[in-house]
Amino acid sequence: MDLNIDAFNKGLVGTCITLKEYGTLCKNPDGISLGYHCMPELAFDRLERLVLESRGTGGLTDALELMTLASRKGVGKIISAKNYVGVISMGDGIQIEILPKVYARDKESSIAQTKDIFLHMLKSIRDIPNKPFNMTGLGTANNHVLDIFIRMFIEEAVALVKHGLKSDYREHQDNESFFKGKLQFAQHVKHNAAHKERFFVEYDEFSMNRAENRLIKATIELLLKVSRNISNQKDLYVLLAAFDNIDASVHLEKDWVSVTMDRTMKEYQTILAWCRLFLSGQSFTPFRGQSAAYALLFPMDKIFERYVAGLLKKRLGNSPIQVKTQDRTHRLFQNPARFQLKPDIVVKGPGGVIVLDTKWKLLSPNPDYGISQADMYQAYAYGKKYNAREVYLLYPWNPRLSEMKQPIVYDSGDGVEVRIEFLDLTLGKACVDTLLVKLSDAVWTKK
Repeated sequence: MDLNIDAFNKGLVGTCITLKEYGTLCKNPDGISLGYHCMPELAFDRLERLVLESRGTGGLTDALELMTLASRKGVGKIISAKNYVGVISMGDGIQIEILPKVYARDKESSIAQTKDIFLHMLKSIRDIPNKPFNMTGLGTANNHVLDIFIRMFIEEAVALVKHGLKSDYREHQDNESFFKGKLQFAQHVKHNAAHKERFFVEYDEFSMNRAENRLIKATIELLLKVSRNISNQKDLYVLLAAFDNIDASVHLEKDWVSVTMDRTMKEYQTILAWCRLFLSGQSFTPFRGQSAAYALLFPMDKIFERYVAGLLKKRLGNSPIQVKTQDRTHRLFQNPARFQLKPDIVVKGPGGVIVLDTKWKLLSPNPDYGISQADMYQAYAYGKKYNAREVYLLYPWNPRLSEMKQPIVYDSGDGVEVRIEFLDLTLGKACVDTLLVKLSDAVWTKK
């Protein structure tokens, strides 16, 4: 999204900037000719301060992993995204949406197409609840990723409210004007020496103020601070009214421990999964520092890995072929046992074993195609330790590889064969079709 800076500063255009993975932001309009995304100066300075304040804080959204600061001659300071994708929402209303680099057969995919592919890939990772993940009618082309997630949370919350919020018996202690339950003698003496008409009692109260509802209310209050979509804000205020007699969770860890997930709480499973997404420090993480901001960010290499593994498991699930992810069967050395091997995907069948490792990198026709030496060493170790018939390195397809017709195969000469395979993500679930044929033929047929 190229911004008209004067219009932006006057508030005449939206406050969301969309860029692709590894894209670069600047505050000097001269950077536009270099393919940079230009931000208003004040907004850029806030983001720079945010990155500097967040350095070294640790966690998923450590700024050292998310963004880099540099300077370009003739342009000045620049901020570059890395391989984390999602949304950064800053306290002043500006949102920065970072999307993965995905290529169609003829060119880089459009923003709308990329967003659609990205959201479908996110379905494969456990951090995203799957039940309400229906993008029909959500307008992915015109809405930002954060708005779409908030809308899905709202729809699930509305359905829960209509069904009815659950109540439960909870222990309650208070200084009451009536006697009920058990008298807490020590507290009664302390508080009521001069108030004979009161009783400090403990009793079970049937109330909606239970941990599950408190977590949902805390999520609603958080999203009200973050959302910039008027429709979402309106619906969140309506939802907040439905939780009027419920306290917002202030001790998240304690309330998560108290959550009940039995058959009687089936309706809560999906909404609480959304609450975990928005409240936990694993994905939706508040940056530290004076510039208030939130980030809903995901490492693209993990998304790619889980997406491919999920597709293979689903397609091979009804066959005798086993698909294991993050397998820990072998270590590089046995005496002493050190250096755990953990390939992304291991496929086993009557004909043997195939190891697959996903790599979120864009290869090129250069010598060795830009494959790193470390990746090949790792693939060789997998081949030896698993006695694998073949080792596959899986990369996303890109147009620079369109002229290649021959398969890329490396033979070690001592029993390890490494094959390079490219997946066209614009094909959706069909991106693994060709790979499935090769895997099935190999693991079914004995050497």
